[in-house]
Amino acid sequence: MDISKIKAVVFDCDGVLFDTALANRKFYDEVLATFGKPQLTDVQFVNVHMMTVLSAIQYLFPEKEDYKEVFACLKQIGYAKFIPYMKVEEGLVRLLKSLKEKGLIRGIATNRTNTMEQVLNDNDLESYFEMVVTSSDVANPKPDPEQLLKIMEAFHLDPQEVIFIGDSEYDLRAARSAGTWFVAFKQPKLEADIHVDAMADILGILQINE
Repeated sequence: MDISKIKAVVFDCDGVLFDTALANRKFYDEVLATFGKPQLTDVQFVNVHMMTVLSAIQYLFPEKEDYKEVFACLKQIGYAKFIPYMKVEEGLVRLLKSLKEKGLIRGIATNRTNTMEQVLNDNDLESYFEMVVTSSDVANPKPDPEQLLKIMEAFHLDPQEVIFIGDSEYDLRAARSAGTWFVAFKQPKLEADIHVDAMADILGILQINE
């Protein structure tokens, strides 16, 4: 990786920008309980944590042919009350400020849908990113590379000028298909160009001295 060529750093949301494990688990557990289903198993949680909402519902309710009732339930429950359970990753704001000072583009590529805007607003992070692409903004969410390609097209970036930071197999596959560099966040067993355990490690990778 030629650090001098990097022009953009793109982040996944869940598990990278935020520790959303508790929030997502509580959300889906409440949905399941509404339909008399048991709480998420650990295996189910790992899967829904990286899926779009639609894919997660299809996965959790394989017996249903029509999901209208489930989506009505999701709308009624809403995600807003679970946002307080999301924890901003330590060192994130410092990193984002440093990236801007260095002149790097900051982006988000996430399989979240209409909750992303509120998540950023509630945590005062909306001004820290030049572009946010959710699954609602593309025809094909991750693991398809479309989100990354959309960001690259918007800023006229070559794949080797982009670092994508993620924590799932979906993120890895998206990065590989798009041709960008992939940094695995807190996932030492996930294939990656570089592995990091903290936001401060990314400063080191980019050779940003404060």
